Amino acid sequence: MSLNQRILFSATLVLLIFIVTIALTLDRAFYDSARVGVKDRLFAKLLMIMGDTEVEESGALDVSTNLLDAELGHVNSDTYAFVIDHTNTIAWRSTSSLNEQIPTVALLEKGKKQFAQIMIDDEPYFIYSYGVAWETPSGDYPLTFSVITDTALFEAQIERYRENLWGWLSVMTVLLLVTQMGVLRWGLQPLRKVSAELVAIESGRQENLKGDYPSELKLLTDSINSLISHEHKQQKRYRNGLADLAHSLKTPLAVLQGAVNSEDDEQSRRKTIHEQIDRIDNIIQYQLRRAATAGSSPGMGLITLRPMVDRMVATVAKAYRNKHPEITVDIDDAIGLRIDEGDLMELLGNLVDNAFKWCRQSIHLFADYQENWIIIQVKDDGPGIPSHEIARILERGVRADQSTPGHGIGLAIVRDITQVYGGELSIENNPSGGACVTLRLKKSK
Repeated sequence: MSLNQRILFSATLVLLIFIVTIALTLDRAFYDSARVGVKDRLFAKLLMIMGDTEVEESGALDVSTNLLDAELGHVNSDTYAFVIDHTNTIAWRSTSSLNEQIPTVALLEKGKKQFAQIMIDDEPYFIYSYGVAWETPSGDYPLTFSVITDTALFEAQIERYRENLWGWLSVMTVLLLVTQMGVLRWGLQPLRKVSAELVAIESGRQENLKGDYPSELKLLTDSINSLISHEHKQQKRYRNGLADLAHSLKTPLAVLQGAVNSEDDEQSRRKTIHEQIDRIDNIIQYQLRRAATAGSSPGMGLITLRPMVDRMVATVAKAYRNKHPEITVDIDDAIGLRIDEGDLMELLGNLVDNAFKWCRQSIHLFADYQENWIIIQVKDDGPGIPSHEIARILERGVRADQSTPGHGIGLAIVRDITQVYGGELSIENNPSGGACVTLRLKKSK
């Protein structure tokens, strides 16, 4: 089931449940209101009868029937009334009750009212009874006045109301469903646009998502574009790495071919061959590490810098057992980078290894925030790096077979990884001696 179908189905189900609940609630409210209306109408007739009634001292009732309304004064009327006395016998009945069956009604206490629905000859009727104690000079006479009406008018009123209610609610439901479909189609339009653009990207008609999307989708589309950009950069690095590898291997292979066909003595030839094999090994290592650089990706986690530095210092120190420099690490525990762990280890490994290699007595590692950047510095008190060699190390596009002697491919790897993450590498000599390598990497959000 598509997202549009899911939302439409769930919204329609909720709407139908809401409409049915509202209809049942309104139906019940109208039913109760109509029932109260019948009760009030019967009570009004009952009060009218009581107002036209007189009780003689003998207990006989005198009701002025000529004052009664038309309903009680005509035979076969839908409404009739009667009065029972203290002996539970009928003391008076209206003209409209002559052809009607009088139900059995118990004598009610003074002031007690009773409204109910009863069955007479399998037909439903409403009955309202009221108990009184009529005072006369000879004493009190308990009487119960009752008014009965059939439910035909009540049921017809309820039926007419239900027809109107369900009819209008059905029309409203259809209109709401049509409106809902239009709203959903308009609301989901950005998702359909994303889908269409992804199809266009897959078919090669465009390179990334270019639409202007609402804020709820902006993070998603930006992340997709970042992933696409990261993938393109990764592919480009692979292609460039293969091209650079092929180009870099041409020179040492040509030298090896010349050495094989050379008429020089064996020792000279062996020396040339070993030099070119080492050179080829350096080239391959450099290009493999360069191609393996992950680069910035939206899915990367935040890595705390200090533990990684401590770990790398401890690892490199084991390789230089004969050296015991004073190592100062000035890095706050809260500093973190959003970078691939392997790339960070490659950066730190090369910088710390060079520091150990060239230091005399001390190494200083420092990191801190500077506006939107994280500054990482590795200092040593060694002989430093000549200015012309610094220029070659920082030169963009320098190949491994052109790397600065003595520094191998380490700084070239550091330079390339830093550039992949949009950072900067700078090298300078300390006034007191030694080199200072500085990395500027973008601060993680």
